[in-house]
Order: sequence, then C-alpha cells, then structure tokens
Amino acid sequence: MSSFDRLSTLDIAADVAAGVRSAAEIAREALARVAAYEAVQPQVWIARLSPDQVTAQAEAVDRRIAAGERLPLAGAPFAVKDNLDVAGLPTTAACPAFAYRPEATGPVVQRLLDAGAVLVGKTNLDQFATGLVGARSPYGACGCVYDRKFISGGSSSGSAVAVAAGLVAFALGTDTAGSGRVPAAFNHLVGLKPTKGRWSTRGLVPACRTLDCITVFTSSTREAAAIDEVVAGFDVADPYSRRPPSEGGAPLPDRFRFALPRPEQLEWFSDAQSARLFQGAVARLQAMGGLAVEIDIRTLLAAGDLLYQGPWVAERTAAVYDLLRERPSAIHPVVRQILEGGLRATAVEAFQAEYRLRDHQRDSEQLWEIADVLLLPTAATIYRIREVLAEPLALNANLGRYTNFVNLLDMSAIALPAGFRDNGTGFGVTLIGPAWADRRLLALARRYEEIAPMPEPPPLDLSGAPQSVKLAVVGAHLAAMPLHWQLTSRDAKLVRRCTTAPVYRLYAMANATPPKPALVHAGAGAPIEVEVYELATEAFGSFVAEVPPPLAIGTVTLEDGTEVKGFVAEPRALEGAEDITALGGWRAYIAREQARA
Repeated sequence: MSSFDRLSTLDIAADVAAGVRSAAEIAREALARVAAYEAVQPQVWIARLSPDQVTAQAEAVDRRIAAGERLPLAGAPFAVKDNLDVAGLPTTAACPAFAYRPEATGPVVQRLLDAGAVLVGKTNLDQFATGLVGARSPYGACGCVYDRKFISGGSSSGSAVAVAAGLVAFALGTDTAGSGRVPAAFNHLVGLKPTKGRWSTRGLVPACRTLDCITVFTSSTREAAAIDEVVAGFDVADPYSRRPPSEGGAPLPDRFRFALPRPEQLEWFSDAQSARLFQGAVARLQAMGGLAVEIDIRTLLAAGDLLYQGPWVAERTAAVYDLLRERPSAIHPVVRQILEGGLRATAVEAFQAEYRLRDHQRDSEQLWEIADVLLLPTAATIYRIREVLAEPLALNANLGRYTNFVNLLDMSAIALPAGFRDNGTGFGVTLIGPAWADRRLLALARRYEEIAPMPEPPPLDLSGAPQSVKLAVVGAHLAAMPLHWQLTSRDAKLVRRCTTAPVYRLYAMANATPPKPALVHAGAGAPIEVEVYELATEAFGSFVAEVPPPLAIGTVTLEDGTEVKGFVAEPRALEGAEDITALGGWRAYIAREQARA
C-alpha cells in the first residue's frame, strides 16, 4: 500500500467502531502522510494542529467508542479550508493581515468533531475565496496532485489536494462560484455543493454571504452522503439557514431524463480531450437509464455572468471593506483588483441586476419540467499555474462558465470524476438539480459511480522540485507585503517561517519606497523573523536582476545554522536608517508605524 493511497472515511469509522484499528493509530498514520507530503507541496496547509493535539483528539475518540458511543465518523482525519472558524486556530482567509482568532468553532466543523472526526489542520485557498485557480494566496500556489505544473483549482485548493494526496479522508471547502467543484474535477474527487442554507454557514468568512455554501471533498459519493447526514440541519443562529420542504426528494426512477447543452453551446476552449471525456459521461448516464434532452443554456450563462460582471462583486467587497479601505496593499493584487470593482457598483445597478436575476430564475425553473437533472462539464479545461498568473481574470472566467450560475439560481450540485486527460489531470462533470434535490443527486451520483469502473488515477506527482534556490526574505517581500507579488509571480513556494541566527541587526532604511529594511551581519545581534521561499533557478535569476541597490542578494544564516540566499545591504543603506533590531522583525515595525499614524 502506497503512503499516499486515498483514505476512506467509512472504512476508517467501521474499523475504529469494531476495534480493528484505533483512532490514535490512524491519526499517527495521517500525521506521517502529512509530514511526507510536506516536501512535495508544503503550501497545502496554512495552519496545523500539533501532533500532540491531533493524537489527543483521536485518543478521546477511542475513549468514547470504548464507552459505547456510536460515532459515524470515528477516527476519520479531516481538514478545513482556512475561511472556516476553529476555536484555537487563527482564521486567515489566506490574508495574514486579516487574521483573527475565533472564540467558537463553526457548527458544521463542530458537528464533524462531535461525530468522531479528527481535525488535522486548516488548508490554503485563493485569498478571501476569490478565484477558481488556487494560485492567489500568499502561502503559495497549490498544484494538481497528478501534475503540479497545472492548477489544483480553487478557491478550495488546499482542501482538495489534502484529500486527493491521501493526507486526510475528507476536507471541507466552500463554494460561491464553483470553488467546491472545480478542484474536485482536477483532482479526481467528489465535490458536494449542498443547497444554500442546508448546511449552516455560521463561522464562515463570507465571500458573497447571500450565495455562500460550505462543501465537502471526498473520494466517493457514499462518503459525501455520510458527511451530509452529519452536518445538514437548520441553524436558528444563522440568518441564511433554511428549513427544507416537508416533501423531501424521492430517488429518481430507473428511467430518468437528464438535460445537457446544445452542442454549439458547449465551449471547450480548444480542449478536445475534455469534449471527448464529456461524451463518455453522457454515455455513462445513458447506460444508467438516462434519456438525454438537449436544452438552451443561455439563461444559465447569463445568470452566471452577473456574479463578476454585475454588482454581486460588491458583496465580496462588503465582506472585507474595512481592510480594503485601510490596508489595500495587504490584499493579493488580483483579489484587490476584483474587490475594488465592487466600490463602483451603485444601488440602482444592484436592483437592476436583481430584477434580471429574477427573470433568469423564472426561466430556469422550466428546466425541471423537461428534465430531472442537468449534466454539465465541471470545467471545460485546465491551465498551468504560470498561465493563470499571466492571465488571471480571463482564464478564471473560463473555468467558471459552467459553475457560476448555480448558487445564483438556487440549485444543488455534486461534482463527479469523469476520467483523465493525457497529461494526467482530472476531468469532471457535475449533476445539478433544483434546491433541496441533494439526496436525490447523491443517490443518482452513487449509481453513476457504481455502473462501471472509473479509470484508475495516474500516480501522484511526487517528483522532486526542479533545480531550485532557497531565498530568505525579511521585509517588503514577506507575505501580504507590497513586493510579495515578485515571488508569487515566479511560482515561489513558502518553505518555512523562522528566524535568522542571532548575529544580525535590522534597520529601517530612510526614504525607501515602498518602505524596506536592511539586514546586516553584525556579529552581535538578535534573531530576526524571515520567510524562506524556494524558486526555480531561472526564476531566482530574474528575481536577483530586479533587486535595486543598496540592497543585494548574499548568504543568510538561519536559526538552525543552515545557510540560504537572502537580502543583504551595502553600507550606504544605513545612512539615516533606524535600528529596529529590538522589534525582532519587519512586521512588528510596520505595525508600530501604523499605530503611530
């Protein structure tokens, strides 16, 4: 068995309940997997519980099982996207300047813990859940587990990778425009996006609060159904929680109708392999007893356009308005560009767009009169990380073509694997139903999964990093600082946060724009906070070429005695500079200056 074979939530829970394995044993195995994968994609995680904390959770589960409790998720290790609150861990939404420590754990996470699941940590995401690429984070860009040159999909990037790489059994994501579905497609996962309000969103940093859903990534539909059974339910303290209709949703009959777009409306962005794989999924549904019905999806696409091209972007702006107004440089440049667009939306435009959306909603209701379910590609194609960094908005829009409208039109959805491209990246399809069709979709998805074997996934991309250089940064290149983009645009990967050896002094240079520090080897000094990044050799060379005097790149000794490349300073950098060594790092200096302003 490979160290990174997928973990099964249900198999783990059954083994723990039967005493075949203990939750503590499984926790130790998960921790070993996380440690081993650290060398491949350290950027999967933003925060993790300590090994002792994870093991203590698992031991508590073992005691509950021994006392006779029935725990449907006993011992299953899981992760949560870092825009969901967990007491004791910071919530960052992938923006260090936004971080806060919640006093309470969100109800969905708490229900999982109560059911015996074991939390490992919090995962990376496109900052403020704004994006479908997984490359808009100061903590690094996550890559598809089968070929890391390609995007993992976002915004729930770290959660999808953690499940697909076999680090945890399941993981929570969120979905406003497709973030719980696109990463599922690229990494050969099931992604369940419930009806809005079916799962409580209390404890979630909002992207668009009226549209947001918490979602789950699993390796099978049975696992997704088990998670839904645990966490679904009305939450009186959540103003967006909804009570389901009393009639519920009966399973579809053996013969059912599924809608799909007219051929001329299927845009593949020149990806012929995706088109071929989609036809395979159509044939799969037909083999299940489905009758294909072609429909006009123009109203769905027009509704989806409202999400970013209409005033709904202002709802994203509202979620982080104070930070955008007071510290715009702390926000990722692409995310900031999107959020600033919301400042220009007017109330009149918002109402006009609402009226258009109501028209689209009424038009889309006719779909359920002629079909039981809608089948769409989850995403038409996939891109390399370097491609989305070079063209972030247009390519992101392409990825959302078949996902953006779903929450706006109050639909439920489940994303399913549908094969692999020649490059090894996953292709997926989504079954979409009206609101509260969740269980019906889960039952149909299980039939889809069981009618014929799915192709075996390719091996994980565990190749060593390309020839690379480790670089310590100390000032304006730190995460969320003004020049950090010079690292992210070169696919730099965060390796560690630490301090230097206690032989350096730190100075705030005079008249530097943006403000910059000078790190000087002084023999007698103090530990200075740094972040260490890994860059491909070619990228490092282009980075060095942009470093202006009086700064330069030299060698910096870290706290453990290892040496990496890092910023050093010429003597003239100290002219008029302030010695800020006692503050211990540049972030403390910036915080002090902001407090004085």
